[in-house]
Amino acid sequence: MSQKEKALMAHLLRRAGFGATARELEAYVVKGYEATVEELLHPEQAPPALEDEDLLKRYHVDSNNLLMMESCQTYWLYRMINTRRPLEEKMALFWHGLFATGYTKLNHPKAILNQVEMFRRRGLGSFHTLLVELSKDPAMIFWLDNKDNHKGAVNENYGRELLELFSMGVGSYTETDVRQASHAFTGWTLADVSLHAARSERDSIWPYGRLDWQFQYRADDHDDAEKVFLGHKGTFNGEDIIDVICRQPATGRFIARHLYNFFVADEPQVPAWQTVPPRDPEAIDILANAFFKNKYDIRSVMRVLFNSYFFKNAAFAKVKSPTEFVVGTARLAGGHSFPNVEDLRLASETSNMGQQLLDPPSVEGWHTGMEWVTTGSLISRVNFAADEFADATKPGVRDIISRIRDQEDHSSPERLVDACLNLMGPLDVPDDTRQDLIAHASAAGDLRFDSEETIRSSADRIVELLQVIAATREYQLA
Repeated sequence: MSQKEKALMAHLLRRAGFGATARELEAYVVKGYEATVEELLHPEQAPPALEDEDLLKRYHVDSNNLLMMESCQTYWLYRMINTRRPLEEKMALFWHGLFATGYTKLNHPKAILNQVEMFRRRGLGSFHTLLVELSKDPAMIFWLDNKDNHKGAVNENYGRELLELFSMGVGSYTETDVRQASHAFTGWTLADVSLHAARSERDSIWPYGRLDWQFQYRADDHDDAEKVFLGHKGTFNGEDIIDVICRQPATGRFIARHLYNFFVADEPQVPAWQTVPPRDPEAIDILANAFFKNKYDIRSVMRVLFNSYFFKNAAFAKVKSPTEFVVGTARLAGGHSFPNVEDLRLASETSNMGQQLLDPPSVEGWHTGMEWVTTGSLISRVNFAADEFADATKPGVRDIISRIRDQEDHSSPERLVDACLNLMGPLDVPDDTRQDLIAHASAAGDLRFDSEETIRSSADRIVELLQVIAATREYQLA
């Protein structure tokens, strides 16, 4: 296989998943780029995401009942690390950031995890269907107060965010449209709202666990009067509002820009979109056209995106989010395949880096790109990677050491550095970075594997070099 083919496949697997080991990468290159894209786009045809779902529940009992925030975060991170359906989890992470719903207000992490499962089911399908499911989602109904949206007392919170942050963006609608959309979603509520109002009395976590929230449509609480929304007139219900939203050119461009920002290259943050043009206007047009041409089908848009020239030319044009960084590093180093108490620390690691899964900072979600990198978060990222690669017995680290040892010419510092960069990416670093890595590797001379002592010392040197490479700018990028 050519180095160019390998680099392109690695790029695809970082964006459409969380990276790949050298062994996985080789298998995908043999399969071919377009065939791999199609396989990723159809997770429903793959084996179940986890080889043994019950394994996690047996060894992490708290990840069975999912009462605690940390339990739910651990469960999702474990799935991301071990999934056999990488794009399914990556799309769920994308929608979780776009349709941000947080634990701080809900105090019910399993409800948010149920929402994430809905993203797995619907995330590659019709955007229209996804918005309908989102509007019926109990966590979203509670998060944006649609349980308090009544025929005689309208709450505009969900109607506003549906337009502003979930579909069209600021400047594409009026305050009247917000009010009319909110009227259309009256009656979309939670079953037994009174129970949730008295949550402290009747929604106890003991002794049998939290009560599972359920959607309920109450026709008697729905405002069925005539409404005017985005120039259309009718006795609209919520699905009618979504029909109109999906037909708007602003919606296609809004979703296209979000997909570009998450999967292709870092964009300015959402609040700036009204005044700051896209990084690549032609790419946004291509994705928006695919959105409408394929009747809002996200799978079709993603097929266009992954096969596009602008995607293939955007390697290392994104800063990895904390979740991408933690999951990608854990997958590369190996381990975390059998449930272990150390899995619980993964959630705190992403939080220390600035991304607390299941609890976005606001309805706007997380700010991305360079805003992921602060002095504190960068130290957390480097330390986490150093810890993951420190253990030479981990499957991924052990495989890297074995591959370097099996090379015909593995001894020189130059060959060692190039081999490590290749097996950790492949990563294409600037010449001055490469020379610094070579100087570091040269301090102890050539590698040797001719005795037990030299085997141990050479493995230690490889581990140390992997830790140094994990601190480079290129490793921090997706």
